[in-house]
Amino acid sequence: MFSFCTDPSTLETAQWFACYLTTGKHQLFYWSFLTVLALLAITAPTALAFGFGGAIAARSNIPPVAWFGKGYIAIVRGVPDIAFFLFFVIALDQGFEWLRHQMLCPDWSEPIRQGNDFLVCPSAKLPLSNAPQWIHEVYGFFLAVLTFAIVFGAFAANVLFGAMRAIPRGQLEAAESYGMTPRQTFWRIIVPQMWVYALPGLSNLWMVLIKATPLLFLLGVEDIVYWARELGGTALERFSDYPHPDWRLWYFLALLIFYLAFTRVSEAVLRRINARLTRGQATIGGT
Repeated sequence: MFSFCTDPSTLETAQWFACYLTTGKHQLFYWSFLTVLALLAITAPTALAFGFGGAIAARSNIPPVAWFGKGYIAIVRGVPDIAFFLFFVIALDQGFEWLRHQMLCPDWSEPIRQGNDFLVCPSAKLPLSNAPQWIHEVYGFFLAVLTFAIVFGAFAANVLFGAMRAIPRGQLEAAESYGMTPRQTFWRIIVPQMWVYALPGLSNLWMVLIKATPLLFLLGVEDIVYWARELGGTALERFSDYPHPDWRLWYFLALLIFYLAFTRVSEAVLRRINARLTRGQATIGGT
């Protein structure tokens, strides 16, 4: 990036670090922070939507729908996150390819399952082998977002389901006495008030989601943990121009500071949201 970086062997300490920290690999490291923030920005509302749908299903009066909602909550919450991430991404990817295979290659006669191999026709592959690299990266990111949303959506569904049941029964009876239909009661009484009861649980879930972002590395996305490990390790052959010993401690210390700062900002924002939602309502604290 700098003109004096042409010959690293002649650089002083400050110049050496200036050149080292602006290499192409470090640019990818800095961009990976945006990847994490983008994951959180997309996954949080998506997981909340999954959770809202799961909570509605769990409280449904139709038994199969209620079984589905409660089963989704119980099964996903009961499986360790790391096991779910390692298995589900593969299953999701193969599920998409199988659907495309059925639509695009109806005349395919060979079995898709051949031992440990999963073989579909070339036009059904996701993404296509001749697709640009950014397509592969976007597709991997999409699978990561969907996996995170399904996993954390189950936890959000459990929180929202409990929040819906926490609405005082008297208010629901009052709505019925005014002639409100069950649909009107749900949208006008339950939904506006449930957020006060749900916010503490959703706040904890947001913090857990932040802490879970390093699992992107397991999903094949080059996140901040991946680059911290790659750049912090002993750099000899890979970075012959800027050799250094094992600096992973310093890289992971930078990640520690990043996560602590981000959670601190999140706590301040969540406190303001909680104060706004509880304004004018009676609480244990007397406000």
